[in-house]
Amino acid sequence: MELDGRTAVVTGAASGIGLALARRCAASGMRVVLADIEAAPLEEAARALEKQGAEALAVRTDVTREAEVEALAARAVDAFGAVHLVCNNAGVFAGGLSWEAPLSDYEWVFAVNVWGVLHGVRAFVPRLLAQGEGHVLITASMASLTATPFAAPYVMSKHAVFALAESLQLELQTRGGTVGVSVLCPEAIRTGIGDSQRSRPARFARGPGSHPERDLVEGALRAGTAAGIDPDVVAARALEAVRSKRFYVLPPEPDPWHAAMRARLADLVAGRDLELHIPGAPRD
Repeated sequence: MELDGRTAVVTGAASGIGLALARRCAASGMRVVLADIEAAPLEEAARALEKQGAEALAVRTDVTREAEVEALAARAVDAFGAVHLVCNNAGVFAGGLSWEAPLSDYEWVFAVNVWGVLHGVRAFVPRLLAQGEGHVLITASMASLTATPFAAPYVMSKHAVFALAESLQLELQTRGGTVGVSVLCPEAIRTGIGDSQRSRPARFARGPGSHPERDLVEGALRAGTAAGIDPDVVAARALEAVRSKRFYVLPPEPDPWHAAMRARLADLVAGRDLELHIPGAPRD
């Protein structure tokens, strides 16, 4: 897929993998529409791209709201005539014991990580099909291919969005394959996802109280991402997959996440009891 002169839309574009994707798209000669719920850093990111000579448009968007994602699609097409690459990347995290995590954690994480992606698919895929070309990039996680404790809202959401990506890929193949799909499954990346609470809408408020397992896993996430790889590495990996229309975008081997994925799948195939294989996961 040729990127130069085309238009990309990136959600979660104010920071982390989304910002790295926006920068990579701009460096590839694309016009970039940046979307995020955080207005100030979003505008700053767009202005930085413009200073580097890119055409960039910032559109504050709450991906949990269908109307705002539809408005994002309309604004992108109005501004640049068409959209060719849609990066459904916005994501948040909440952890804790599955039976103790407040329902608001599940509601918020699913609203962003699953419904946000679904809103993007529903708003953009008909447009891509109508123009006869395009590509959808969906950010999942290696958590979508492994079994992880103390993070049920997040892990459930990433398994769901991975399944959505696979369904979408198979469905689009029946339409001739003119629109491609890639599912990005990053390992530990140096992003701010461990501080997701900063952008949590009031309607999904967690409420008072603390739980040891939640504090443990959210602290471990912050430590792990602080020591993670540069988001630009993942963005480069993702755009290479888009260019070649490759569906699965995994960390390169050797990588401990590959071992965890294979061990989990081997347990499944052999019918063995489930065990913990996640690199660096808390075991107590």
